[in-house]
Amino acid sequence: MGQEDKQYTRMTQTPIYKLIPSLAVPTIISMLTTAVYNIADTYFVSKLGTSASGAVGIVFSLMAIIQAVGFTIGMGSGSYISRLLGKKEQKLADRIGSCAVFNGLVMGVLIAAVGLIFTEPIIRLIGATDTIVPYAVEYARYIFLASPVMILCFVLNNLLRAQGKAKSSMVGILAGGLLNIALDPLLIFVFDTGIRGAAIATAVSQVISMVILFIPFIRKKTVLHVTVKNISAKIGIYWDILKFGLPSLFRQGLASVAAILLNRSAAAYGDSAVAAMSIVAKIFMVIFSVLIGFGQGYQPVVGYNYGAKIYHRVREAFWFTLKVGTVVMTVFGVAAWLLSPTLMRAFLSDDAKVVEIGTMALRMQCVATPFLTLGVVSNMTLQAVGKTVSATILTSTRQGIFFIPLILILPGMLGITGVEITQPIADLMTFVFCIPYMYVFLKRLKRAEEKQTEN
Repeated sequence: MGQEDKQYTRMTQTPIYKLIPSLAVPTIISMLTTAVYNIADTYFVSKLGTSASGAVGIVFSLMAIIQAVGFTIGMGSGSYISRLLGKKEQKLADRIGSCAVFNGLVMGVLIAAVGLIFTEPIIRLIGATDTIVPYAVEYARYIFLASPVMILCFVLNNLLRAQGKAKSSMVGILAGGLLNIALDPLLIFVFDTGIRGAAIATAVSQVISMVILFIPFIRKKTVLHVTVKNISAKIGIYWDILKFGLPSLFRQGLASVAAILLNRSAAAYGDSAVAAMSIVAKIFMVIFSVLIGFGQGYQPVVGYNYGAKIYHRVREAFWFTLKVGTVVMTVFGVAAWLLSPTLMRAFLSDDAKVVEIGTMALRMQCVATPFLTLGVVSNMTLQAVGKTVSATILTSTRQGIFFIPLILILPGMLGITGVEITQPIADLMTFVFCIPYMYVFLKRLKRAEEKQTEN
């Protein structure tokens, strides 16, 4: 049995309760690593002052744009590749993967060029105050410089996961993340490079991650074959990648818009409010990354089995992930509620306003945590099976359809409290919105399964 056949058998026959955790655990570790090194940046930079800490939050919205491009190409090609491998269409899967890597490199270079030319105007546009601008500009220049590498990391990561190689993906992300955490204090304090050191640490760690993620492809240890000769000039292939990646583009793109609007709303209440919301975002990213990691372990299982028309495994995988994810998120939500003041003081204990605003914002977010799983699993399911329009609508709700109007209205009505409660309210509304979508999808899946039985 060849490597492709072994992987097909594993993805379509291994019991769901074993298969999803085996793919999810490495992915969760990868996501946690990314979240932790982002927190490390925030933690070490916070020692340089409130304005520097706020700068990390400002640049984080720029990184969300880079992530949006990387995830659009990576998850768009990845979800397509999973279904192709389920259908045993190997050649087309190889072509899609190769084109995705080429596309990621080109987009990264374009972002770097635009960002480096217009750094300061962009920083001011996304909500930096006059005191934050110098720190944010210094940090952002290195992030823009590293954007081609960052996008390639997202693409390669998703290509590995799409074929069930979650452990290979984990190694690359973990190595880069640990290096980032080690370099932060060394560059910031020992070599006295300030906030620039945190940005350099991020850039260097991304280069290392990219090299490690490439190794399985170079050594031909993957089901997918990424080569220069497989790159196509056909526009249709790039359109397919974009089409299937639209949910990711909207999810990450709207996350960036949401972060910008949040920064601008918080800026009205001073640097302390910007820093507090930045810290809360990084803390909550750790919790949310567990859920996203679990969902990304689930997604290729859905893609493979839907492509192979084994519909009962798709339904089983959905319910398993929803139940486990809800329990885990509830536990994390309770823990974060109890530890909120301690977590905030760990970053900026000498700024009481940061601690006060951040504690309330984090606790409000914890209230909605048990309801997050349905939204994530729903849009990942629909994206994995190629229901692009429905997946895009669902993924636009949390930080778009609901969040954007709320962040524009609530602060004017409730002041800083409006800033603090916008995201949890949007999360609760997203939960309710997803219910009818998934009811209809699962009902149709059940019908398709019954027709197979009849035939």
